Amino acid sequence: MKPLATEKAVMMIESQNVLTFKTDKNKTKEQIKNEIEDLFEVKIEKIRTLIRGNKKYAYIKLKKEFPAIDLATKLGLM
Repeated sequence: MKPLATEKAVMMIESQNVLTFKTDKNKTKEQIKNEIEDLFEVKIEKIRTLIRGNKKYAYIKLKKEFPAIDLATKLGLM
């Protein structure tokens, strides 16, 4: 999985507490959730996915007690 740092992705981090990742097309939402929670020690409220072309994007909304901006800073997106 690879975090995205587009202008839209950064706006979503700030306004909706949502991180955007490009992920493997065959992964399920449950697999994505487990991987993110284990890697970054956060809790996920909701996951939305989008398949465009041959790529899959995961929009991951973190729970309120885990600010997405903190995680984005750790990942070097901000």
